[in-house]
Amino acid sequence: MSASDYGAFPSADLQHVLNLLSVKGYRIVGPTLREGAVVWDTITRISDLPIGWRDQQEPGRYRLERTGTGEIFGVVHGPQSLKPFAFAPREPLLQIERTSDGWSIHPRLPKLEKIALLGARPCDVAGLAIQDQIFLNGSYRDLPYASRRENLFVIVVNCTRALSTCFCSSMKTGPRAQTGFDLALTELDGLFLIEAGTQAGREVMAELALHPASEALQDEASKRIDACADSQTCLQGQATLPQALYDAHGHHRWDEVASRCLACTNCTMVCPTCFCHTIEDAPALDGQRTERTRLWDSCFTHEHGYIHGKNIRPTIKDRYRMWLTHKFAAWHDQFGLSGCVGCGRCITWCPVGIDVREEVSALLASDGHSAARRSGSP
Repeated sequence: MSASDYGAFPSADLQHVLNLLSVKGYRIVGPTLREGAVVWDTITRISDLPIGWRDQQEPGRYRLERTGTGEIFGVVHGPQSLKPFAFAPREPLLQIERTSDGWSIHPRLPKLEKIALLGARPCDVAGLAIQDQIFLNGSYRDLPYASRRENLFVIVVNCTRALSTCFCSSMKTGPRAQTGFDLALTELDGLFLIEAGTQAGREVMAELALHPASEALQDEASKRIDACADSQTCLQGQATLPQALYDAHGHHRWDEVASRCLACTNCTMVCPTCFCHTIEDAPALDGQRTERTRLWDSCFTHEHGYIHGKNIRPTIKDRYRMWLTHKFAAWHDQFGLSGCVGCGRCITWCPVGIDVREEVSALLASDGHSAARRSGSP
């Protein structure tokens, strides 16, 4: 990148970025406080952001606390990733109507809207890239997803603080964003470093009053980002995946974790990469029309395992094993990368505090492998 792709500005000038994006026709969405959590919502002023707040996250626990500082992006993230902005939780796909000649089918595409996402985190940008690979880069391009995705302007904030549930450094998805953003911010003491990642980002930067990003400032940003990475609890054993996880199919740990798992689907709902969905047809009572809708689904639901009249995953053990093995092993075979970005949401929002890092470590334990091989499990 050229020097014009970098700059710096005082934190108070962040409002200028919002004003400029608004003039360009974007609805600006950022993290906001609501009912004890941070959620995405429309913002117009910097004061709408959770300034002076931080989140503390642990397995099965989430809380917000005041810091008494002017830090704008002190909260790392809430339960929502970027996924809903491209892959809607519920959306109509088709409307079918009876006519005098038979039937007419009308595709339902979402209303076009330009949205600027302010405050995305590197793990979530990586998660959106995985969604892109599924919905845009495969054999079939998903038109509702594409229409939303093409109208997103993403402003990522590099992380200088990690939660106890974060492990993005293990997954190579953070704490510094590498790709997938239009603009990247790094919050330092009273100022932001800014970097453009796309031509659209460069055009916005060109209209801002920026100072040069000195080498000292860039070094300080790198130092804080590196410290954030070093503070994380890593996911162990990745070098042996995916085969080691396949070999652990008969591991006794599956029974142990299944005894704790509630199959509540929280982990899949908050995950930035899970893409399971179902189709629902709602016919009108007069029989003249019906609407087909796509809804988020989860491999943890009992109904999801039904295929041709038989449930292939009847127990919680079956469902948890399928989810974890797909996420950390089969995803590599399907898409050439892991299905986990290390955001840690599945740990925080699990009601019983199941930690995937602990589960993977236990499953890859040598005694478990030996037991699996002795039992003849595949």
